Amino acid sequence: MFKLMRSTLVAAALAAVAAPTAVQAAPTAAAVAAPRPAKSGHVEVDGVRYYYEVRGEGAPLLLLHGGLGSIDMFAPLMPALTAKHQVIAVDLHGHGRTALGERPFTLQAQGADMDAILGKLGYGKVDVMGYSMGGGVAFQLAVQHPERVNRLVLISAGYAAHGFYADMRKQQAQVNGQAAAFMKDTPMYQSYMAVAPRPQDFPKLLDTVGDFMRKDYDYAAEVAKLTMPTLLVFGDADMYRPEHEVKFFQLLGGGLRDAGWQREHVSKNRLAILPGRTHYDIFLAPELVQTSLNFIEGEPRAADWTASTK
Repeated sequence: MFKLMRSTLVAAALAAVAAPTAVQAAPTAAAVAAPRPAKSGHVEVDGVRYYYEVRGEGAPLLLLHGGLGSIDMFAPLMPALTAKHQVIAVDLHGHGRTALGERPFTLQAQGADMDAILGKLGYGKVDVMGYSMGGGVAFQLAVQHPERVNRLVLISAGYAAHGFYADMRKQQAQVNGQAAAFMKDTPMYQSYMAVAPRPQDFPKLLDTVGDFMRKDYDYAAEVAKLTMPTLLVFGDADMYRPEHEVKFFQLLGGGLRDAGWQREHVSKNRLAILPGRTHYDIFLAPELVQTSLNFIEGEPRAADWTASTK
C-alpha cells in the first residue's frame, strides 16, 4: 500500500507539472554545466521577488521553464540558445530561487509580472520561449502585452484543460503536499532544496500547484489576441491530445487550407510535432532548439526545384 501511494503521488506530480526529470535517460541540469550568467539578481514585482539570469549577446530572448523546475533545467540547451541571443531566464513564482510567499498563484499574474520584469531590466520588445507551465505564463504575457513580444514559442503548452488526456487530469487532481514525503529521492526535490530560499516550502508549493491545476480553464477566446508570429511545439507522444494541438493551430489561423503554389495562404504561425518526444523530454531535444531558433531568426526558404531545370 505504501509503495502504491508513493508511486501514485510521485507519478501525478511528475506528469501534471511536466517535471524535467521524469525521464532519467535524459541529461539533467546538474549533469551539464551552463556558462555562468553575465548578470543575475532579483526583481520584486507585486510582492514576489523573482530571480533572473542573463546570458549571451544578441537579440533578447525571454526563457521560461516548466512546473517544479527552474532556470537550471535548460542548462544543456544554453550554449545553443546563447550563441546568437541574449537569454533572460526567470525562476517563476515559487520555483527555483524565487520564493512562493503568500500571493495567489496564477498564470495571469505571472504574465503581467514578466512584462514588469522586462521593463525593470531595461528591455523593450523581446522574443519569448516558454515550456509547459512557462508556456502558459508566456501565453499570458503575449495576450496582455502583445507590444512586448516579437515572436512567441510555446512548447508543450495547450490553451484549455480539456486538451489533456483524461487520465492526466485525474493524476493532476492528486497533486498535493503529501507527495513531498515520497519525492525526496527525485531530482525535482533535490534541485529545489539546493537553491530555494525557503526549502521548507516544497510541500506548500505542491499544494499550491495542485490547487492551481485542479481548476478548469479555457483560453480559446484569448488565442486571437496572439497577434505576433507564434510557433506551437509538441511531441508526438505529449500529454496533450493531438486534436487539441491541431485545434490550437487552427485557432491561430493555420491548418485551414492549402498553402497555395506561391505560399500565398501560408499562415504566419507554425505548428511543429517532434517525433518520438514526450512532455518530459521535449525541452532537452536538440531539434527543439533548431526548430525554435529557425522560427525566431527567420525560416530558411526551401530550394526551388525548378531551378535545376533551367
